[in-house]
Amino acid sequence: MELYYLEDYSLGEISENFNVSRQAIYDNIKRTEAMLEDYEQKLGLYKRFEKQNDLIDKMRDALKHKDLSKLERLLDQLAKLDD
Repeated sequence: MELYYLEDYSLGEISENFNVSRQAIYDNIKRTEAMLEDYEQKLGLYKRFEKQNDLIDKMRDALKHKDLSKLERLLDQLAKLDD
């Protein structure tokens, strides 16, 4: 996965490095992607990450406008994401 997604290796390059077929690399990547999607559905990490970023943006805006009561409410919401 690292070679394919982070290092931008082709399926052929990876298969040569590991002495396996391109199809084996392709199948392994697809199987791993499916596992990661399944984990994400169960854990909701990306959805939580998006919510955190949204709250942080709103907090920055509230701070910029010196709206401390709104900032406090947003901090409470951020703390409740862990519950």
